[in-house]
Amino acid sequence: MVLTPRRISTALGVAMVAGILGVWVGSVRQQRSASRLVDRLLDPSNHGGARVEPVNLDALDSLPEPVSRYLRRALRAGQPPIRIARLAQVGELRTDVRSDRWLSFKASQVIAPLATGFSWDARVALAPFLHLRVRDAYLAGQGSGQVALLSAIPVASEIGGVEMTSGSLHRYLAEAVWYPTALLPGPALQWTPVDARRALARLTHAGTAVSLEFRFSDADEVSGIYSQGRWGRFEGGFRQAPWEGHFSGYAERDGMWVPSGGEVGWYSSGEWHCVWRGAILEARYEFARQPEVRAPRDSRR
Repeated sequence: MVLTPRRISTALGVAMVAGILGVWVGSVRQQRSASRLVDRLLDPSNHGGARVEPVNLDALDSLPEPVSRYLRRALRAGQPPIRIARLAQVGELRTDVRSDRWLSFKASQVIAPLATGFSWDARVALAPFLHLRVRDAYLAGQGSGQVALLSAIPVASEIGGVEMTSGSLHRYLAEAVWYPTALLPGPALQWTPVDARRALARLTHAGTAVSLEFRFSDADEVSGIYSQGRWGRFEGGFRQAPWEGHFSGYAERDGMWVPSGGEVGWYSSGEWHCVWRGAILEARYEFARQPEVRAPRDSRR
């Protein structure tokens, strides 16, 4: 068959349409997968026997002093715990502490504190008309991460494992300043003092335990967090490394005192390197309903 210019043009057109269709189908699949994950996260059956008692400020007296002062500042007496938090974020990230290239992102995050879980869904710009879709999650005691080119073509995927799960639970605990009822003490979360400005939070969930040092400012705000060894992926493999984050721009949202900005990074050769910095554009909260208390039946009837 002779390849005429017309036939070549037709073949290229068909290939282009097929490529666009393939990307669209892949994108739809990725979106459905993300939606199913969020649906599972918000399923009340995943909340187990989570406590839904209102905040009792008097019960905070036994906590380390900086923690008690912070929770009194961040929360209001009598408020119910957060059931769902929805955050809209923008910011920049880089894939390695040695990289000079920062990539802008827009992300939505859904957190279910009563289920101890979250889903972070980000669109990361690579170049004009080219992006990555990055999803991180912690659900039902398992951490996961996926990367897809053009929201359609899988690039990387990691589900479960000690390293991924521990790293994801560390992230959930660090970001609890954006859903602060998750920092109230309970069977899963214990606080121990370090000094007048620091306290250690230990969170245990589904057999995984992580600890973070919380650092507090003169304004009774969480100014930062620190882990001596959080699991992360470096040069194709997992290892533990010191990890630190900072928070700023506190403001009132739904009666709570939460930061609007944050940044996190890793220590390498004794020096801290930021790898993620972002701002909260919008935060919406849904609070747990208190269980109904029914009056006992009158046995004389």
